[in-house]
Amino acid sequence: MTKEEFVKVLVDLAQGMEIKDNIDFGMLRIKESEAYELMATTVVEQFYNVPAEQKEIVMLASLVKLLVENFVLNARLQGAEK
Repeated sequence: MTKEEFVKVLVDLAQGMEIKDNIDFGMLRIKESEAYELMATTVVEQFYNVPAEQKEIVMLASLVKLLVENFVLNARLQGAEK
């Protein structure tokens, strides 16, 4: 699979995962499709540049980091700050 095909697969899968609380891209300066493609391209580049023996741990660490950031941003939006 080429990098471009890999990006497309990731974009398709990621966009299909939105269950609730969809992001309102109308308030942003970037289109939804552009945001997904930009992030998928970044992930694919990281994937190809990490040594094979470190791929899983780096990808999992990246996922955890993003989940924590998303959790904090959502908490802030819901007024959960001290």
